Amino acid sequence: MKLTLVRHGEATPAVNGDDMKRPLTARGHQQAEQSAAYLKDQIQPDLFVVSPLLRAQETLAHIQQYFKDVPVMLCDHIKPDDNATDAIEWLSHLPFESVVVVCHMNVVGYIAEKLTHESFHPFALAELRIYEQSVIANGLSTQQQFFIPTV
Repeated sequence: MKLTLVRHGEATPAVNGDDMKRPLTARGHQQAEQSAAYLKDQIQPDLFVVSPLLRAQETLAHIQQYFKDVPVMLCDHIKPDDNATDAIEWLSHLPFESVVVVCHMNVVGYIAEKLTHESFHPFALAELRIYEQSVIANGLSTQQQFFIPTV
């Protein structure tokens, strides 16, 4: 089974404290496009899972350009301050062989840490990491590839 974790691209600052509707900047769109272009030759996703926050959804839109018919599931457990253990538990119930998750720091870094039992390593903007595992569970994943945009 493949699990691809993607952090959103660069976003604008929050307006009046509203973190939900922060769009990507022009640079963030370029970062997301670079990651999407890399990903198109690496995986065949069965499902996209995305945070309800706008910047994650805009990042996913770039990836979707290469995978038009893949269904999307909104997940309310992968927002920036969500608990990685809860996110992993939620993801572990998905009956798919290749899942792409588009979310945020800090939760994505903690998900990666728990899946691999390696030390916490923050994701760069629009960075993606591809993991291989038999099931989604703590300590059972091995990172196979990664990509960091150059913009």
